[in-house]
Amino acid sequence: MYQVLLYYCYTPLADPEQFRDEHHRLCLALDLRGRIIVAAEGLNGTVSGTRESCAAYMAAVKADPRFAALEFKVDEAAGHTFQKLHVRVKPEIVHSSLHHVRPYEKTGQHLSPQEFKALKDRDDVVVVDVRSDYEYNLGRFKNAVTLDIENFRDFPERVERLREFQDKKILTYCTGGVKCEKATAFLLEQGFENVYQLHGGIIKYGIEAGGEDFEGQCYVFDNRVAVDVNRVNPSIIARCHHCQQPSPRLINCANPHCNAHLPLCESCGTLLEGACSEACAEHPDKRPYDGTGTYPKLSNHYTPAQGLASFRIKNQK
Repeated sequence: MYQVLLYYCYTPLADPEQFRDEHHRLCLALDLRGRIIVAAEGLNGTVSGTRESCAAYMAAVKADPRFAALEFKVDEAAGHTFQKLHVRVKPEIVHSSLHHVRPYEKTGQHLSPQEFKALKDRDDVVVVDVRSDYEYNLGRFKNAVTLDIENFRDFPERVERLREFQDKKILTYCTGGVKCEKATAFLLEQGFENVYQLHGGIIKYGIEAGGEDFEGQCYVFDNRVAVDVNRVNPSIIARCHHCQQPSPRLINCANPHCNAHLPLCESCGTLLEGACSEACAEHPDKRPYDGTGTYPKLSNHYTPAQGLASFRIKNQK
């Protein structure tokens, strides 16, 4: 049996490049796969591996005092949910355009899943989804305010839309919590006072509170694409882009020049051969449709150690 780990931690890292090299070695030794981002502001990742490997990885990360506050969200899986291992150094652990914000110094008040559940329906509360449109169109909390953003870096431009709720408690949420840390820190900076965040995000809420009132499915950034989190009152809110019938099935348009990420039911997927429209279905560069609507990059005999070798070559130049 395998597990999927979702985690982040905002904490200062003096030498992200050195940490990245050491961390890649750790993941290689444990045969983990996934995407890990290292930055001067901390660590953010999603990895898959055997239960034994994941247990050893969690123990190793938590043994570092800098990550004492880090919490892992753990899900079960039949096998690896990633094809490759990528450990990269970037300016931020989540691309936000808020480079000056330091959540480890000041951020919104954390709410446990049970605390969030108890507060979310009160009249003096507004629940805000800080994720991108393709994520919340697949699933979101009942009555949540969405901000019509294609990417989290657009969040600062949308904050003014929340001014009408400034006298209420603002409860933010995202997939695992990493975006909320910066979103709530920025809201506090902009003069909002009663700012909270769902600690551990939707995933932790599903594990600890049964996912009640989360409508639809939760988008995840691995080969599973979407997961069910609501075991209490589940529903489907996504609709097929072509026929508008309820469908939680997400695809990438088979036209690589479009590559739109949207719901498409099986019938319409077959009809349009994985494309989002007739025009895309007729495009000469359209990719062959195998019924999944996903197009992972070919591995080209990739082995995880190649990432470490590439990093060494880059830093020797």
